[in-house]
Amino acid sequence: MAPDSLPVRRSGEPARESGEPARESGEPARKSGEPARKSGEPPGSAEPVRGERDTVQGERGTARAALTRPAPGAAATGRTAWGRHLQTPLRQFLRTETGSAAVLLAATITALIWANVDSGSYESLWRTEVSLHVGGFGVSQDLHGWLNNGLMTFFFLVIGLEARREFDMGELRERRRMAVPLLAGLGGMTVPVVIFLAVNAGQPTAGGWGTAMSTDTAFALGMLALVGPKNADRLRSYLLTFAVVDDLTAIVVIALVYSHHIDVPALLAGLAALGGVFLARTAGLRHGVVYAGLGVAAWAAFFKSGVDPAVTGLVIGLLTPAYPAARSDLEQATDRVRRFREQPTPEMARAASISLSESISPNGRLQDTFHPWASYLIVPLFALANAGLVISATFLEHAFTSPVTLGILAGYVVGKPVGTAGAAWLVTTVSRGRLRPPAGWASVAGAGTIAGVGITVSLLIASLAFHGEQLDEAKAGVLAAAIVAAALTWAVFQVTSMLPKPIRIRALLGTATAIIDLAAPVDLRRDHVRGPKAAPVTVVEYGDFECPFCGLAEPAIRELLAGFGDVRYVWRHLPLTDVHPHAQLASEAAEAAAAQGAFWEMHDMLLRHQDALRPADLVGYAAALGLDVERFARDLRKHVYTSRVAEDVDTADLGGVSGTPTFFVNGQRHHGAYDIDSLSQAVRTARAVAAIAP
Repeated sequence: MAPDSLPVRRSGEPARESGEPARESGEPARKSGEPARKSGEPPGSAEPVRGERDTVQGERGTARAALTRPAPGAAATGRTAWGRHLQTPLRQFLRTETGSAAVLLAATITALIWANVDSGSYESLWRTEVSLHVGGFGVSQDLHGWLNNGLMTFFFLVIGLEARREFDMGELRERRRMAVPLLAGLGGMTVPVVIFLAVNAGQPTAGGWGTAMSTDTAFALGMLALVGPKNADRLRSYLLTFAVVDDLTAIVVIALVYSHHIDVPALLAGLAALGGVFLARTAGLRHGVVYAGLGVAAWAAFFKSGVDPAVTGLVIGLLTPAYPAARSDLEQATDRVRRFREQPTPEMARAASISLSESISPNGRLQDTFHPWASYLIVPLFALANAGLVISATFLEHAFTSPVTLGILAGYVVGKPVGTAGAAWLVTTVSRGRLRPPAGWASVAGAGTIAGVGITVSLLIASLAFHGEQLDEAKAGVLAAAIVAAALTWAVFQVTSMLPKPIRIRALLGTATAIIDLAAPVDLRRDHVRGPKAAPVTVVEYGDFECPFCGLAEPAIRELLAGFGDVRYVWRHLPLTDVHPHAQLASEAAEAAAAQGAFWEMHDMLLRHQDALRPADLVGYAAALGLDVERFARDLRKHVYTSRVAEDVDTADLGGVSGTPTFFVNGQRHHGAYDIDSLSQAVRTARAVAAIAP
């Protein structure tokens, strides 16, 4: 039925058409005669929250599309989209690493206590032989070896996946930005190695130089969360990017320097298996069993060759691409789920499951699968098996006069900050400021000091380079360096906190230009803007008027605009028609109202009544707002503003936006929760960065 042929809904008249299902049990109905925003009401004014009605408002329109119903607790974090889109892989990576640091610390302390209480049982457990035989092929090594050479493969797989994600989607997707983390990572390894070699010059222990070069990403991020500044995403991202370079180089050093008695035929077989992974990925094969088989074959071949087999995890991770979920893939997944709902057969279930899985990049799926296991189980088990050290006064006196312990301690405590900060300064100077760290120099210094935490890979290399008493001395140096590095980092940020606010902000955040995620800049001639047009902070939302999460976000946006006088807000349309059948026409209705100078009044009306977006409802809202109803209905019937809505959708596709609501703050995508606290913090950070921008 055409919009202009439908009767105008009177105030208080139910919006439900004949045959439309009633509201769910327990859902409050909208009160008769609920007042709409008056025409001409200031667009920035905040409507008070109306208790239960506002609480459930975002959930009401979804009885017809249960696929998008927000789960309990998802009110401030959800997106209407098919796919894992609650936060970026970087945020997920940081959160997992930070949370796992406590488990890693507990495992390290347990290993120390166990080794000092009963060193015999500690040693005997990890020396237990475990053999695996399949036909004529067999692998036999002790539990310590299975942990270091077997399970740690998955740790390096995660490192490879994160490096590829940063290259494809993170800070390194702009290739010129690779210079700073690359050289900082290399400098942060080279200087510690030089210091270690200087302390151990002319002694056989010089061969263990690799023990002093690698940062433990998990432990460093966890300790930084304890002793560093709050809300320091730039600092953590910078640490992560150069720590990835550090880890990649470390595994190459292990493979090339600390592997002995190379079996060339087995090595070639391992390389061939990894080549098979590359060819399968290039050919677009999506069968996980193929990659698993090739990975196991590569691991076994490298194990037989004498090269550390953990390199297979790194290489496979680097070969696994990362990309944002495409809206077309999400729509296809939704279509298959809908077909399954209509025909719940095993075939339809399998097709829906495959479509849902394949809408996320292989990199994201593997990260989701292996990262928690690596962080919460594998790395802590590694620490439990390798950090055991019998401590006595005699041992400590001997260790801290040993060149092994002193070389590692000085390498980490002095070499890491000097190497990383020095390399970053050199790049900035040579490029005349065109290339600079993404954080301020206080953050660069703090990242350098916390990089002195080098437990995981350092202990792994120590177990390959040293034996007996020298291995214990190396462990003492690694553990002591971690304690001193954390104390130095705390001191750096304590001193920084005493600086005047403008200087402190610049020291922490820096003046580097951030990568802009928003594909289409805000255009005051076409975009709908609420708030001061020359505000230093701009919040852009891609939204859908039928999206329950957009409805839940709307009160936070109102409060944000009321609390900050220097913020402007932009709404862009992204109607997800595959799950919200009325969203497209609602967007066109907002544009039809905009043509009569009432965009924001209609915007607010639509979000308040997400369960009533049928043509008759839209015409009724136009009448309630005092618009020219005949003109409004004609515009809807002829779809006059379809192309205007499509323009916003195109900019969303260009920016990789696949779900709603998606927010951008000063051009950078806002990830995680969109409650008032999270949005306010993002605005404060953006305001501070804008204030110090050159």
